[in-house]
Amino acid sequence: MKLSDYVVQFIADQRVRHVFLLPGGGVMHINNSTGHHQEIEYVCMLHEQSAAIAAEAYARVTNHLGVAVVTTGPGGTNALTGVAGAWQDSTPCLFISGQVKRADMKGDTGVRQLGVQEIDIVSIVQSITKYAVTVMDPLKIRYHLEKAVYLAKSGRPGPVWIDIPLDVQASTIDPEALEGFAAKEIEFPSNQLKIEHQVSQVIDLFNRAERPVILAGNGISLSGAQSDFREMVDLLGAPVLTTRLGVDLLPASHELCFGMPGSIATRASNFILQNSDCLLILGARLDMALIAYAPENLARAAKKVMVNMDPAEIHKVGNIIDIPIPADAGLFIRELCRQSTRIRPRNRSDWDKRCREWKDRYPFVLPEHHKNKAGISVYAFSDVISEELSGEHIILPGNAGNSSELFLTAFKVKAGQRVFHNKGTGAMGFCQPAAIGACLAGGRRPTVCIDGDGGFQLNIQELETVRRLNLPIKFFVMNNQGYASIRSSQMGYFGRLTGADAQSGMTLPDIGKISAAYGLKTARIASPRNLREQIRRVLDREGPLVCDVAVIPDEIRAPRVSSVQKPDGSMTSRPLEDMWPFLDREEFLANMIVPPLDE
Repeated sequence: MKLSDYVVQFIADQRVRHVFLLPGGGVMHINNSTGHHQEIEYVCMLHEQSAAIAAEAYARVTNHLGVAVVTTGPGGTNALTGVAGAWQDSTPCLFISGQVKRADMKGDTGVRQLGVQEIDIVSIVQSITKYAVTVMDPLKIRYHLEKAVYLAKSGRPGPVWIDIPLDVQASTIDPEALEGFAAKEIEFPSNQLKIEHQVSQVIDLFNRAERPVILAGNGISLSGAQSDFREMVDLLGAPVLTTRLGVDLLPASHELCFGMPGSIATRASNFILQNSDCLLILGARLDMALIAYAPENLARAAKKVMVNMDPAEIHKVGNIIDIPIPADAGLFIRELCRQSTRIRPRNRSDWDKRCREWKDRYPFVLPEHHKNKAGISVYAFSDVISEELSGEHIILPGNAGNSSELFLTAFKVKAGQRVFHNKGTGAMGFCQPAAIGACLAGGRRPTVCIDGDGGFQLNIQELETVRRLNLPIKFFVMNNQGYASIRSSQMGYFGRLTGADAQSGMTLPDIGKISAAYGLKTARIASPRNLREQIRRVLDREGPLVCDVAVIPDEIRAPRVSSVQKPDGSMTSRPLEDMWPFLDREEFLANMIVPPLDE
């Protein structure tokens, strides 16, 4: 059997049905075998970064494995941003690259390159993969593939990389003679017995708590425990906050769903978090934006439990965690449900009422956003489109700027929707390839991508891939005439702009014209008048479409955690509960059950 055929059959045996690739001479045997396999559909992307990002999105929707194939040299280096995204957001992906034939590899000669387009891609990707290897011995191909996939999906998931020289791809092997990988070679710590005791501790803590809160993150989805999580929420009856990567764990209509806390968030979610006396952090890594760069101020009056597969994520926040549980979130949740008869919470009607009052009093989208005569408010647009999308949709917010922070905070998730972006890298250029991967993974489910006009230019070439495949993807491009979030930062720090819009040296093409050049249908929403009807008309049209939405260029982003200047001129960040625009001090203090920090 040809080795490249074995590789592709192995991929098919993993129940992967789409492979994202950009063909090249250095990987031609893998390309050929992929193209003629009956169980796999190959998807030709137009940039290797796109192939990597599409594979990542595919893995997120299937909750399984995404696969991308790239050629040697620049094929591998072009994929790095997508690999880094999968690494930082813990997404299981298999990346396969071609390499020059073994006789042309530079080895330890000391030269920078010997073979044509040769590059030591394994050394480059080792810091952002769980396993990376060049297959020098054809008889080791089964071992390396099995080990790579095992590591990608076990423990804290992540990407792996298999680099295969050209002559190894073409070699003939006997599958029956190949050495396999044994999982016992790598021991992941088993804490089944310990978890029973730890869950018992947490239940006792919740039973005694007056103001408990659950903070739910991506680890729950990674462990496939979404339905178990919803059962756990109903059992505990505590308010639920989510991270940005956990936003679709509960529909917004759920009585215990209170949004996402963080640096840009609703006041309600931050008040709930900061006034808690018991905080269960479940499958979340507490990134700096969520905790406003000050772990010591996070829910400072609460007993904190942190369940995370990666002990390093628990250790990074210092000694603020009272009960650290380095375990799989799904394992913890299922054990808690198993011990459900021990759950006997005290009466918390006052806390429940207070949380609902905060949610009602401090909405993120205000009436004035819908009445803004200056143009289309990002808040109003996000609010309306969230109401118009159905539970069938996959929604992909942009990775950066208003299409990420404001849109996702304003968006009201419905049951059945899948909503995600790449939080770790925050890279522009995520939108188009991620939409392709997600749409295919979902069986061509209707997909909506929300991007900014700046980010949309990166990987815009994939509009051709969308057209070729005729995927049911609607792109809404929030056109704020450049990089709005960068303008805001530059003006705040320096009082002038550099490369942020046309006046400061950066220009962008006409979205409608360039999308039409790719053969896609286009639309434009330029007025807030009849906004709902305009959005509905776009969603009702068949096939892929790009809609240019002329939003207010420099809309004020609020509320947000900000900094204040002390009398001595130094700057300090306010805690999560004290967001800008600052509330009247009397009103602010009335919202604090926990004593506030010194003013």
